[in-house]
Amino acid sequence: MKEQKMTRENNKRISRRDFMGGAAAALAFTVVPGHVLAQPPSGKVNVAAIGAGGMGAGNTRACAAAGANIVALCDVDWKKGDEGFSRFPDAKKYKDFRKMLDNEKSIEAVIVATPDHFHTVAAMAAMRRGKHVYVQKPLTRLVSEARALTEAARKYKVVTQMGNQGHSGNGVRDICEWIWDGAIGEIREVHAWTNRPVWPQGIDRPQGEDPIPATLDWDLWIGPAPMRPFKALPDNPNESVYCPFRWRGWWDFGGGALADMACHVLDPVFWALKLKYPTSVQADSTPVNNETFPKASTVHYEFPAREGMPPVKIHWYDGGRTPEKPEALGDMKIGQAASNVLFIGSKGVLRCGEYGDEPHLFPLELMKDYKRPAKTLKRINTSHEGNWLEACKTGGQATSNFDYAGPFTEMVTMGNLAIRPENVGKKLLWDGEKMRVSNDEKANEYVRMHYREGWSLEM
Repeated sequence: MKEQKMTRENNKRISRRDFMGGAAAALAFTVVPGHVLAQPPSGKVNVAAIGAGGMGAGNTRACAAAGANIVALCDVDWKKGDEGFSRFPDAKKYKDFRKMLDNEKSIEAVIVATPDHFHTVAAMAAMRRGKHVYVQKPLTRLVSEARALTEAARKYKVVTQMGNQGHSGNGVRDICEWIWDGAIGEIREVHAWTNRPVWPQGIDRPQGEDPIPATLDWDLWIGPAPMRPFKALPDNPNESVYCPFRWRGWWDFGGGALADMACHVLDPVFWALKLKYPTSVQADSTPVNNETFPKASTVHYEFPAREGMPPVKIHWYDGGRTPEKPEALGDMKIGQAASNVLFIGSKGVLRCGEYGDEPHLFPLELMKDYKRPAKTLKRINTSHEGNWLEACKTGGQATSNFDYAGPFTEMVTMGNLAIRPENVGKKLLWDGEKMRVSNDEKANEYVRMHYREGWSLEM
C-alpha cells in the first residue's frame, strides 16, 4: 500500500509498503569514547540498512540519491530484502545485524527500517558502536524505549533522525509561523484523524502453526517480542498473519493506527503548540483484546499551559471516525481519504493535511485577508534522509533529531496505554518527568520494556 503524495517542495515521496528488518539478540557492546563519536565522517557517508525491503529500500535509495555510499544491507527475509539487495549488488548482505555491525568497520551511519518492536534494540546497538542512526517512525513501540533512545543519543553524541519526513517540509514550518503569529488566536482544541487501519485489527491470535519459508529467519524476526508460531495466510504459505506489514495491528509488534500515523499527522501539532508531556489520556474504542488493536478508536490528550499558550486538548480519531465539522469550514467537507488536522482557534480554524502540507485558514475570508509573517524557521532544501546525511557530515543536528522525536514519540505511544483492554474508558493521569501513570499502577506495566530472554538495552 502507498500513501498519497505529499505536496511540498524538495521532498520525494517514498512508498510505505510492508517491510521486515534484520533482528538478533542484543549484546553488551563496547562503549566508544564520546570524543570519537563527535567526529563527523568526511566526504560520502558510508550507510548500512537494517531492513532492506519495503520502507528500508526507499530510505536506502533516498540516501544513495543524496550521495551516500551503501556499504551493507541486512534483512531477516532475503526474498523480501532482495528489493534492496538487487539495487545495491556491491553492498554486503546479512541476516543478523550484529554481524553486519561487527564485520563492516566502514559503516558510519545506519538506517533502521524494521517492524516497530525492533526499532529500539537495533538503534541502540548502532549508537553504542558510534553509528549515526535514521530510525523509521514511530521511533519506538513503548514510552520507555523512546526515553532510552533520547538519552542514548545524547550520551553517544551521534546524529539522529526519525523518519517522519513531513518534518522536513515547508508546510509544517508555515503552520508554526502562522500559529506563533496569532493567525487563529488562542488554540485550546485540536482534532486529528486518519483512514488507518488498513490492516487486520480487532482479531484474536490464530491457532496452529505452519512451516516457515526457507528465506525467513523467524526467530530473528520475532526478536525481543514474545515468541509466536509462524502461521501462514490461508492463500499464501510464504506470508504470515504477522508479516509483512500486518504486524502493525498486533500489540506485540506494532502500535496500531495511532503509532503508525500520528508521528506524521500530529507533528505540526506537537511542534507548533510547543507540547511535551500530556497530563492525562483517555480513550474509547470498538471491542479490543490482548492480541490486536481495535478496529476504531478515539484518544483524548490534555496538555497544560506552556510558554504563553493556554491548556489544550488533542483529540485523535481512527478507523473511520472523524470529529464534528466546525462551522468555520463552511461547505468544506471532512473526508476520510487520508489524514487531516484541525486547529480550533479563538479567531478561526487552521486545517492541514497528513504531513502538515497545504495549510489553510478558515473561514475563507481569514485566509484571503491574512498577511503572512516573515519566514523565521529555516527551510530544508534536501530530502529528509539528505538532511540527516548533511548533519552526519557537518556534525550538526538533523531536523527530527531524538531530542525532538523522542518526547514526541512518548506522547504518541502513551495514547496506546488508554486503548489497552483494561484501560479503555479510564482517564489515566500522566507524570511525564517520572514517566509513569500516577493513578493506576497496573497501567505502568505497558510503559516499561519487557524483552524476551536474551534481549536487553545495554547503554
